[in-house]
Amino acid sequence: MSDTTHTPSTEAPPLTLTVNGTEREVARGTTVTGLLEQLELIPGMIVVERNRTIVPRAQYDQVELEEGDQLELVHFVGGG
Repeated sequence: MSDTTHTPSTEAPPLTLTVNGTEREVARGTTVTGLLEQLELIPGMIVVERNRTIVPRAQYDQVELEEGDQLELVHFVGGG
């Protein structure tokens, strides 16, 4: 049984999204977690805003990205 949560379809044409103001193509079926993995970002250190709504971190693997989504990724940096 395959895990389709993170494994996008490779047969369908890609989706076009905007990530932090830059257009990016991803495979259909890509979740927020899948995008963060592609970008080599640690989900626990990122806040994701999708179409002006914050995506709860607990839902990153459930939220599939859609054509035209506008995403803002905010990376928290610790320091003192």
